Amino acid sequence: MMRKCHLNTCPVGVATQDPELRKRFTGEPEHIVNLFTFLAEEVREIMSKLGFRTINEMIGRTDALNMNPAIDHWKAHKIDLSKLLHRPNVPKNVARYNCEKQNHELEKALDNELIKKARPAIDNGEKVQIEATVQNTNRAVGAMLSGEVVQAHGHAGLDDDRIHIKLTGNAGQSFGGWLAKGVTLELIGDANDYVGKGLSGGRIVVYPSPDSPVIPHENIIVGNTVMYGAISGEGYFRGVAGERFAVRNSGATAVVEGCGDHGCEYMTGGVVAVLGKTGRNFAAGMSGGIAYILDEIGDFQSFCNMAMVEIEKIDSDEAFTKAENILSKYLLCHDAQRLRSMIENHLKYTGSNQAKKILDEWGIYLPKFVKIMPTDYRRALMDMLATAQDDSPQLITAAGE
Repeated sequence: MMRKCHLNTCPVGVATQDPELRKRFTGEPEHIVNLFTFLAEEVREIMSKLGFRTINEMIGRTDALNMNPAIDHWKAHKIDLSKLLHRPNVPKNVARYNCEKQNHELEKALDNELIKKARPAIDNGEKVQIEATVQNTNRAVGAMLSGEVVQAHGHAGLDDDRIHIKLTGNAGQSFGGWLAKGVTLELIGDANDYVGKGLSGGRIVVYPSPDSPVIPHENIIVGNTVMYGAISGEGYFRGVAGERFAVRNSGATAVVEGCGDHGCEYMTGGVVAVLGKTGRNFAAGMSGGIAYILDEIGDFQSFCNMAMVEIEKIDSDEAFTKAENILSKYLLCHDAQRLRSMIENHLKYTGSNQAKKILDEWGIYLPKFVKIMPTDYRRALMDMLATAQDDSPQLITAAGE
């Protein structure tokens, strides 16, 4: 009701991690039990009036529904719900509710073939190269394979790029979902929504076919909600992503050549580079991580939600090099070098013309990039710096990253 759930300032101590505000929360588990007890009692009262003993008996009984006559509005008088409430003549032996398990036909999943071919890597750590075609009915490609990798090696996974899978075609939803460390999915084509959902250390590369006539940085290459909830790993997308790119990303690195509305929403960690335009409401609820945006026109601020972030210029490589101590280097965050490294990897993995153009004219393009920095994240870094020694291992490691 206060519309402050994303600001960490919840006045009743619910949606916050602030210990002082959390003291204001007076709820107890017994209150929830009490609420649901009341709900259950009221539901049973209504059911008894209608003549039903169980919820299952009620399913499909549209004859027990009536339009509320208390709605006295001229629009309501013209509403006819008869077709919506029509009760078809279904035989008694046909179930009206879910009473059997759904067959997901996992035996037909593309991952079964990938797992067989990847066995030398999973069992013996050998490097494996796999080529295959993919289509949009192949969903969550790489998820079952990742399960096998994690079962054998835990979250640590395999050495980088130990399993390299090169696919051609149009991938279905959740391509590379929960992809484990050591697995690379390279897709020549495009993919649907939720690419890299829950990415867990793997690498995903998507780029159009060299024969495609489209201009990559002006066309969609992956769908909505890409890298949703990713915790680690890398994603390189030669083209534009849909809406909600990198939402709830907490530790992965991603490069894309443009994105739709609500990019980096609720992001808590990781690094994102957008080599093109973004949609509106960028960085809404972003409490951690860093984003770099190529703001060629200079209008990005009008697309950014400034409630929790600040827009900063990126310091040059020379400024980082000339910094007198590790504390100064940490404050500069090595932005220019980190951004350049990400774009170099993007060029390496996707052959992006956009990346090549930026790198070839680095001195011209670097000043056009802006850095999105969450204010609370910066405050947390400042608190850490205030108590850290200038030569502490933790600070040196953080500065290097």
